[in-house]
Amino acid sequence: EPGIKLERKIKTKSEHSAKHLGSGDVEVLSTPSMILFMEETCRILANNYLEEGKTTVGTHVDIYHVKAAPIGAEIEIKSILLSIEGRKLIFWVEALWENNKIGYGIHERYIVDKDKFISELRK
Repeated sequence: EPGIKLERKIKTKSEHSAKHLGSGDVEVLSTPSMILFMEETCRILANNYLEEGKTTVGTHVDIYHVKAAPIGAEIEIKSILLSIEGRKLIFWVEALWENNKIGYGIHERYIVDKDKFISELRK
C-alpha cells in the first residue's frame, strides 16, 4: 500500500567515500554510496511485503545530493512508497545527517519473479 515507510541508520565507512570510489577527491560520503543506501532501503521496504519468489530491481533514480557528510557519520535514510503502477513502485527517499537533509529524490523499482528474471538473463 502507498504510504508504507522504512527508516534506517547507516554508519559511513571509508569505502563509502568519494575519494575511495573515484567520484571526488575528498573523504566525504559519495553520491553513489548515498544512492546505494537509498536503493537498499527501498528494496528492503518492498521485500517486507512481497510474496516468496518475488523481488524488486532498481530502474530509475532522480536524486539530489545537497550537503556533505563526513566518513564515520551516522546517516539516516528514510523511504516512503508513494505509488504503485502495476509492477512499478515509486518511492520518495531522503538522507539526513544530524537532522540535516543531505539528499533527497525519487527512486523507482519494478517487481519481478526472481527465478524468471535470472533465467531470462542466461538466455
